[in-house]
Amino acid sequence: MTIEIILTSILVAVSILGGVLVVAPNHIWLERRVLALFQDRYGPNRVGPFGLVQTIADALKMFFKEDWVPPFVDKRVYIIAPCVIMFTTLLGFAIVPVSPGFVVFDTSIGVLVFLALSTLGSYSVVLAGWSSNSKYALLGAMRASAQMLSYEVFMGISMMGTVILAGSFRLEDIVNAQSSLWNIFPQFIGFIVFFVAALAETHRVPFDLPEAESELVAGFHSEYAGLKFGMFFVGEYVGITLMSAMMVILFLGGWNGPLLPPVLWFIIKTYALVIVFILIRGTLPRLRYDQLIYFGWMYLLPLSLLNLLVTGAWVVLCSAS
Repeated sequence: MTIEIILTSILVAVSILGGVLVVAPNHIWLERRVLALFQDRYGPNRVGPFGLVQTIADALKMFFKEDWVPPFVDKRVYIIAPCVIMFTTLLGFAIVPVSPGFVVFDTSIGVLVFLALSTLGSYSVVLAGWSSNSKYALLGAMRASAQMLSYEVFMGISMMGTVILAGSFRLEDIVNAQSSLWNIFPQFIGFIVFFVAALAETHRVPFDLPEAESELVAGFHSEYAGLKFGMFFVGEYVGITLMSAMMVILFLGGWNGPLLPPVLWFIIKTYALVIVFILIRGTLPRLRYDQLIYFGWMYLLPLSLLNLLVTGAWVVLCSAS
C-alpha cells in the first residue's frame, strides 16, 4: 500500500467522522428550532445569531460540570456503558458511502456490519441500567433491550428487499442499483418498516419508553451526569444521523440526483429525514410498552415478511422470463 493511498484513507476517515461529530450535536439546535417553529414559539435565540452557539454553550456547561460517580454503582461498567454507544454509532459511519468511492471501510457485507453494530449498541443501554443499581435505570434498560432487540428483527428483514434487488450486501452496489429508480417505490413497505424500527432503535417518540420522564425519571441514564450523560445525549443524535444516512442509501438513491454534486445530494436527503424525526417528536404521543411490543410483532413482522416474499417472487419471475 502506497503512502498516497494511506493518506487518502486517513483524509476520508477524518472528513466523515469529524463531520459527524460536528453535525450531530448541531441537530440538537435544529430540533429546538424546528419544534419551536412547529409549535409557534421561540426557540434558542440568545447565544449567537439565531441561537447557533447555544449547542456549544450547552456542551461547555456539560463538559465543566462535576463528573460525579455515585458510590452505589458498579464503577467500571458504569463508566464503560456510555463509551459503547458512542463507539458503535461512530463506527457505523465507517461503512457509509457518502459519494462514489468516498467511504472509510468499503466492505462487501456492509448491510451485515451495520446490523451487527446496531445490535452491539444495545449493550450500552443494558450495561448502563444494570450498573447504576437503580430500579428506574434497570426498568429503562429492560425496556430498551427488549425494544431494540425486537425491532432489529423487522429492521433486518426490511433491508433484505433492497439487498435482493441489488444482488449485493455492499452499500455502494445498493446505491448504484438505484440510478434509474429509487428503492422507496418498489420497497415502500420496507421503507416504512425500517423507518419505524429506526425510531424504536434511537428511542425517539413515540418509542421513547426507555427514557420516559413521567414514569422512570430518565430511564437507563438516570444516574448519569456531566460528560458521561453528554455521551448518551450526543450518541442519540449520532444514531439518528446514522439511521437517516442508511435510509438514504437503502431507499432514497444515496447520492444520486441531478445537477448538484453527489455529496450535497446525500447531505440534503439525510437532513430531510432528520427533520422528519424531529417533527414526529412534536406530533405523536408516547405508546404504552405493551402497545409497542404488540405493534412490532403483530404488524411490522408480517409486513416485513410479506415485503420480502413479494420481492423475492418478483425477482425470480423476472429472471425466469
